Amino acid sequence: MSIALLFPGQGAQSPGFLHRLPEHPLVRATLDQASQILGEDILALDSAEALSSTIAVQLTTLVAGVAVWRCLVEEGVNAAAVAGLSVGAFAAAVACDTLSFADALPLVKLRAQGMERTYPQGYGMAAIIGLDERRVTALVERAGGANAQLYLANVNAPAQMVLAGPDAALEAAIAAARQAGARKAKRLAVSVPSHCPLLDEVSRELAQAMTKIELKTPRIPYVGNCRARVARDAAGVAEDLINNVAHTVRWHDATVVLYELGARLFIEPPPGQVLSRLAREAFGDARSVALDEVQLDSVLLLAEREQSRAV
Repeated sequence: MSIALLFPGQGAQSPGFLHRLPEHPLVRATLDQASQILGEDILALDSAEALSSTIAVQLTTLVAGVAVWRCLVEEGVNAAAVAGLSVGAFAAAVACDTLSFADALPLVKLRAQGMERTYPQGYGMAAIIGLDERRVTALVERAGGANAQLYLANVNAPAQMVLAGPDAALEAAIAAARQAGARKAKRLAVSVPSHCPLLDEVSRELAQAMTKIELKTPRIPYVGNCRARVARDAAGVAEDLINNVAHTVRWHDATVVLYELGARLFIEPPPGQVLSRLAREAFGDARSVALDEVQLDSVLLLAEREQSRAV
Protein backbone atom coordinates (compact mmCIF):
# COMPACT_ATOMS: atom_id res chain seq x y z
CA MET A 1 0.00 0.00 0.00
CA SER A 2 1.44 3.38 -0.94
CA ILE A 3 0.84 6.96 -2.07
CA ALA A 4 1.14 8.33 -5.60
CA LEU A 5 1.12 11.99 -6.59
CA LEU A 6 -0.75 13.00 -9.75
CA PHE A 7 0.37 16.37 -11.13
CA PRO A 8 -2.20 18.01 -13.45
CA GLY A 9 -1.61 19.64 -16.81
CA GLN A 10 -3.19 22.72 -18.30
CA GLY A 11 -6.91 22.98 -18.68
CA ALA A 12 -7.85 22.79 -14.98
CA GLN A 13 -6.57 26.27 -14.12
CA SER A 14 -8.87 29.04 -12.88
CA PRO A 15 -8.22 32.70 -12.09
CA GLY A 16 -6.53 33.22 -8.73
CA PHE A 17 -5.62 29.56 -8.16
CA LEU A 18 -2.09 30.36 -6.97
CA HIS A 19 -3.57 32.69 -4.36
CA ARG A 20 -5.69 29.79 -3.05
CA LEU A 21 -2.79 27.42 -2.39
CA PRO A 22 -2.48 26.14 1.20
CA GLU A 23 -1.04 28.60 3.70
CA HIS A 24 2.38 27.12 4.40
CA PRO A 25 5.94 28.52 4.64
CA LEU A 26 7.21 26.25 1.84
CA VAL A 27 4.40 27.31 -0.47
CA ARG A 28 5.33 30.93 0.10
CA ALA A 29 9.04 30.13 -0.37
CA THR A 30 8.35 28.33 -3.65
CA LEU A 31 6.34 31.25 -5.00
CA ASP A 32 9.17 33.61 -4.07
CA GLN A 33 11.77 31.32 -5.64
CA ALA A 34 9.78 31.09 -8.87
CA SER A 35 9.45 34.88 -9.05
CA GLN A 36 13.18 35.28 -8.55
CA ILE A 37 14.11 32.71 -11.22
CA LEU A 38 11.64 34.07 -13.77
CA GLY A 39 12.32 37.72 -13.02
CA GLU A 40 8.64 38.49 -12.60
CA ASP A 41 5.96 38.11 -9.94
CA ILE A 42 4.51 34.62 -10.37
CA LEU A 43 1.36 35.72 -8.54
CA ALA A 44 0.63 38.13 -11.37
CA LEU A 45 0.35 35.22 -13.80
CA ASP A 46 -2.86 33.65 -12.44
CA SER A 47 -5.25 36.44 -13.37
CA ALA A 48 -7.95 35.71 -15.94
CA GLU A 49 -6.15 37.90 -18.47
CA ALA A 50 -2.75 36.29 -17.88
CA LEU A 51 -4.16 32.76 -18.10
CA SER A 52 -5.27 33.40 -21.67
CA SER A 53 -1.63 32.62 -22.52
CA THR A 54 -0.39 29.04 -22.39
CA ILE A 55 2.92 30.40 -21.09
CA ALA A 56 1.30 31.68 -17.89
CA VAL A 57 -0.83 28.54 -17.57
CA GLN A 58 2.08 26.14 -17.83
CA LEU A 59 4.37 28.12 -15.51
CA THR A 60 1.74 28.56 -12.79
CA THR A 61 0.70 24.91 -13.03
CA LEU A 62 4.32 23.81 -12.52
CA VAL A 63 4.78 26.19 -9.60
CA ALA A 64 1.56 25.07 -7.88
CA GLY A 65 2.54 21.41 -8.19
CA VAL A 66 6.04 21.89 -6.80
CA ALA A 67 4.85 24.19 -4.00
CA VAL A 68 2.27 21.70 -2.76
CA TRP A 69 4.63 18.73 -3.16
CA ARG A 70 7.20 20.49 -0.98
CA CYS A 71 4.51 21.25 1.57
CA LEU A 72 3.39 17.60 1.64
CA VAL A 73 6.96 16.34 2.07
CA GLU A 74 7.57 18.79 4.92
CA GLU A 75 4.43 17.51 6.64
CA GLY A 76 5.54 13.89 6.43
CA VAL A 77 3.89 12.63 3.24
CA ASN A 78 6.20 10.15 1.51
CA ALA A 79 5.00 9.47 -2.02
CA ALA A 80 6.14 6.13 -3.43
CA ALA A 81 5.63 7.10 -7.08
CA VAL A 82 4.72 10.08 -9.26
CA ALA A 83 3.17 10.89 -12.61
CA GLY A 84 2.19 14.14 -14.26
CA LEU A 85 -0.15 14.85 -17.15
CA SER A 86 1.47 16.89 -19.94
CA VAL A 87 3.26 19.87 -18.34
CA GLY A 88 2.53 18.21 -14.98
CA ALA A 89 5.26 15.74 -15.93
CA PHE A 90 7.82 18.45 -15.16
CA ALA A 91 6.49 18.78 -11.60
CA ALA A 92 6.64 14.98 -11.33
CA ALA A 93 10.26 15.05 -12.50
CA VAL A 94 11.05 17.58 -9.78
CA ALA A 95 9.22 15.47 -7.18
CA CYS A 96 11.29 12.37 -8.01
CA ASP A 97 14.48 14.46 -7.74
CA THR A 98 15.48 14.01 -11.38
CA LEU A 99 15.02 17.65 -12.38
CA SER A 100 15.68 20.71 -10.22
CA PHE A 101 12.98 23.34 -9.85
CA ALA A 102 15.48 25.96 -11.02
CA ASP A 103 15.93 24.04 -14.29
CA ALA A 104 12.27 23.05 -14.66
CA LEU A 105 11.00 26.65 -14.79
CA PRO A 106 13.01 27.79 -17.85
CA LEU A 107 12.35 24.46 -19.58
CA VAL A 108 8.60 24.85 -19.15
CA LYS A 109 8.81 28.47 -20.27
CA LEU A 110 10.69 27.37 -23.41
CA ARG A 111 8.10 24.65 -24.02
CA ALA A 112 5.16 27.03 -23.64
CA GLN A 113 6.74 29.80 -25.70
CA GLY A 114 7.40 27.37 -28.51
CA MET A 115 3.83 26.13 -28.45
CA GLU A 116 2.37 29.64 -28.43
CA ARG A 117 4.76 30.90 -31.10
CA THR A 118 3.96 28.02 -33.42
CA TYR A 119 0.18 28.18 -32.95
CA PRO A 120 -0.77 31.62 -31.60
CA GLN A 121 -4.42 31.20 -32.57
CA GLY A 122 -6.86 29.01 -34.43
CA TYR A 123 -5.94 25.76 -32.68
CA GLY A 124 -6.80 24.00 -29.43
CA MET A 125 -8.14 20.83 -27.86
CA ALA A 126 -11.49 19.14 -27.23
CA ALA A 127 -12.67 16.45 -24.82
CA ILE A 128 -14.81 13.52 -25.97
CA ILE A 129 -16.47 11.60 -23.14
CA GLY A 130 -18.51 8.43 -23.52
CA LEU A 131 -16.80 6.88 -26.55
CA ASP A 132 -13.93 4.38 -26.43
CA GLU A 133 -10.57 4.81 -28.16
CA ARG A 134 -11.50 2.69 -31.17
CA ARG A 135 -14.59 4.77 -31.92
CA VAL A 136 -12.81 8.08 -31.37
CA THR A 137 -9.92 6.99 -33.60
CA ALA A 138 -12.41 6.11 -36.33
CA LEU A 139 -14.11 9.46 -35.85
CA VAL A 140 -10.77 11.27 -36.25
CA GLU A 141 -10.02 9.31 -39.42
CA ARG A 142 -13.42 10.16 -40.90
CA ALA A 143 -12.82 13.82 -40.09
CA GLY A 144 -9.63 13.76 -42.12
CA GLY A 145 -7.02 12.73 -39.57
CA ALA A 146 -3.56 14.08 -40.30
CA ASN A 147 -4.79 15.69 -43.54
CA ALA A 148 -7.07 17.85 -41.40
CA GLN A 149 -4.35 18.19 -38.72
CA LEU A 150 -6.69 16.44 -36.26
CA TYR A 151 -5.16 14.00 -33.77
CA LEU A 152 -5.97 11.85 -30.77
CA ALA A 153 -3.97 13.66 -28.08
CA ASN A 154 -4.92 12.03 -24.76
CA VAL A 155 -6.41 8.75 -23.59
CA ASN A 156 -7.35 9.83 -20.08
CA ALA A 157 -9.80 7.00 -19.33
CA PRO A 158 -11.32 4.10 -21.28
CA ALA A 159 -14.09 6.43 -22.43
CA GLN A 160 -12.48 9.86 -22.07
CA MET A 161 -10.38 11.10 -24.98
CA VAL A 162 -8.91 14.46 -25.97
CA LEU A 163 -8.38 15.66 -29.54
CA ALA A 164 -5.97 18.32 -30.78
CA GLY A 165 -6.05 20.35 -33.97
CA PRO A 166 -7.41 23.47 -35.69
CA ASP A 167 -10.68 25.04 -34.62
CA ALA A 168 -12.69 23.94 -37.64
CA ALA A 169 -11.62 20.30 -37.37
CA LEU A 170 -12.33 20.27 -33.63
CA GLU A 171 -15.82 21.69 -34.11
CA ALA A 172 -16.55 19.10 -36.79
CA ALA A 173 -15.29 16.32 -34.53
CA ILE A 174 -17.38 17.59 -31.61
CA ALA A 175 -20.51 17.51 -33.77
CA ALA A 176 -19.68 14.02 -35.06
CA ALA A 177 -19.01 12.74 -31.53
CA ARG A 178 -22.34 14.01 -30.28
CA GLN A 179 -24.07 12.36 -33.21
CA ALA A 180 -22.22 9.12 -32.39
CA GLY A 181 -23.60 9.14 -28.86
CA ALA A 182 -20.86 10.82 -26.84
CA ARG A 183 -22.02 11.79 -23.37
CA LYS A 184 -20.10 15.03 -23.62
CA ALA A 185 -18.04 16.72 -26.34
CA LYS A 186 -16.63 20.17 -25.72
CA ARG A 187 -13.67 22.48 -26.22
CA LEU A 188 -11.09 22.72 -23.44
CA ALA A 189 -9.46 25.83 -21.99
CA VAL A 190 -6.28 25.09 -23.93
CA SER A 191 -5.16 27.43 -26.69
CA VAL A 192 -2.61 25.15 -28.39
CA PRO A 193 -2.77 21.69 -30.05
CA SER A 194 -0.79 19.64 -27.52
CA HIS A 195 0.39 16.01 -27.76
CA CYS A 196 0.47 15.63 -31.51
CA PRO A 197 2.99 15.91 -34.39
CA LEU A 198 2.09 19.57 -34.88
CA LEU A 199 4.52 20.23 -32.02
CA ASP A 200 7.48 18.18 -33.25
CA GLU A 201 9.60 21.34 -33.50
CA VAL A 202 8.92 22.20 -29.86
CA SER A 203 10.00 18.68 -28.92
CA ARG A 204 13.29 19.20 -30.78
CA GLU A 205 13.87 22.52 -28.97
CA LEU A 206 13.34 20.80 -25.63
CA ALA A 207 15.77 18.03 -26.57
CA GLN A 208 18.45 20.60 -27.33
CA ALA A 209 17.84 22.46 -24.06
CA MET A 210 17.95 19.20 -22.09
CA THR A 211 21.52 18.53 -23.21
CA LYS A 212 22.65 21.46 -21.03
CA ILE A 213 20.92 20.31 -17.84
CA GLU A 214 22.11 17.92 -15.16
CA LEU A 215 19.55 15.22 -14.44
CA LYS A 216 19.65 12.70 -11.62
CA THR A 217 18.40 9.12 -11.31
CA PRO A 218 14.77 9.14 -10.08
CA ARG A 219 14.54 8.64 -6.32
CA ILE A 220 11.10 7.03 -6.71
CA PRO A 221 9.31 5.61 -9.78
CA TYR A 222 8.34 8.17 -12.42
CA VAL A 223 5.61 6.91 -14.76
CA GLY A 224 5.77 8.51 -18.17
CA ASN A 225 3.10 9.96 -20.46
CA CYS A 226 4.02 8.48 -23.81
CA ARG A 227 4.76 4.83 -23.07
CA ALA A 228 3.04 4.62 -19.66
CA ARG A 229 6.03 2.81 -18.22
CA VAL A 230 8.29 3.41 -15.24
CA ALA A 231 11.36 5.48 -16.13
CA ARG A 232 14.12 4.09 -13.92
CA ASP A 233 16.92 6.39 -15.04
CA ALA A 234 17.42 10.06 -15.85
CA ALA A 235 17.50 9.40 -19.59
CA GLY A 236 14.06 7.80 -19.46
CA VAL A 237 12.56 10.77 -17.63
CA ALA A 238 14.20 13.21 -20.06
CA GLU A 239 12.84 11.26 -23.03
CA ASP A 240 9.32 11.50 -21.67
CA LEU A 241 9.58 15.23 -20.92
CA ILE A 242 10.87 15.87 -24.42
CA ASN A 243 8.37 13.70 -26.26
CA ASN A 244 5.09 14.17 -24.43
CA VAL A 245 4.45 17.53 -26.08
CA ALA A 246 4.26 15.86 -29.51
CA HIS A 247 2.94 12.36 -28.76
CA THR A 248 -0.33 10.92 -27.49
CA VAL A 249 -0.56 10.87 -23.68
CA ARG A 250 -1.60 7.44 -22.35
CA TRP A 251 -2.73 8.77 -18.98
CA HIS A 252 -5.10 5.95 -18.05
CA ASP A 253 -2.40 3.38 -18.71
CA ALA A 254 0.01 5.41 -16.55
CA THR A 255 -2.37 5.35 -13.59
CA VAL A 256 -2.86 1.60 -14.02
CA VAL A 257 0.91 1.22 -13.67
CA LEU A 258 0.82 3.29 -10.46
CA TYR A 259 -1.95 1.07 -9.12
CA GLU A 260 0.02 -2.06 -10.02
CA LEU A 261 2.99 -0.59 -8.14
CA GLY A 262 0.78 -0.57 -5.04
CA ALA A 263 -0.66 2.95 -4.97
CA ARG A 264 -3.89 3.04 -2.98
CA LEU A 265 -3.99 6.74 -2.18
CA PHE A 266 -3.76 9.18 -5.09
CA ILE A 267 -3.14 12.84 -4.22
CA GLU A 268 -3.60 15.57 -6.82
CA PRO A 269 -1.98 19.00 -6.23
CA PRO A 270 -3.74 22.07 -7.66
CA PRO A 271 -5.15 23.10 -10.00
CA GLY A 272 -8.29 21.05 -10.49
CA GLN A 273 -9.72 17.66 -9.58
CA VAL A 274 -9.73 15.88 -12.94
CA LEU A 275 -6.92 13.40 -12.30
CA SER A 276 -8.12 12.41 -8.84
CA ARG A 277 -11.62 11.91 -10.21
CA LEU A 278 -10.31 9.66 -13.00
CA ALA A 279 -8.36 7.57 -10.49
CA ARG A 280 -11.42 7.31 -8.24
CA GLU A 281 -13.49 6.00 -11.14
CA ALA A 282 -10.81 3.57 -12.28
CA PHE A 283 -9.83 1.98 -8.95
CA GLY A 284 -12.71 1.19 -6.64
CA ASP A 285 -10.55 0.08 -3.69
CA ALA A 286 -8.28 3.14 -3.76
CA ARG A 287 -8.71 6.59 -2.22
CA SER A 288 -8.23 9.67 -4.37
CA VAL A 289 -8.20 13.31 -3.27
CA ALA A 290 -7.49 16.71 -4.77
CA LEU A 291 -6.15 19.60 -2.73
CA ASP A 292 -8.46 21.88 -4.70
CA GLU A 293 -11.45 20.31 -2.96
CA VAL A 294 -10.07 18.87 0.31
CA GLN A 295 -8.30 20.83 3.05
CA LEU A 296 -4.60 20.18 3.59
CA ASP A 297 -5.18 18.82 7.11
CA SER A 298 -7.59 16.21 5.76
CA VAL A 299 -5.13 15.13 3.08
CA LEU A 300 -2.38 14.80 5.68
CA LEU A 301 -4.63 12.63 7.84
CA LEU A 302 -5.43 10.34 4.90
CA ALA A 303 -1.73 10.10 4.07
CA GLU A 304 -0.83 9.26 7.66
CA ARG A 305 -3.38 6.45 7.71
CA GLU A 306 -2.16 5.09 4.38
CA GLN A 307 1.46 5.16 5.48
CA SER A 308 0.66 3.41 8.76
CA ARG A 309 -0.98 0.57 6.82
CA ALA A 310 2.05 0.26 4.57
CA VAL A 311 4.43 -0.34 7.50
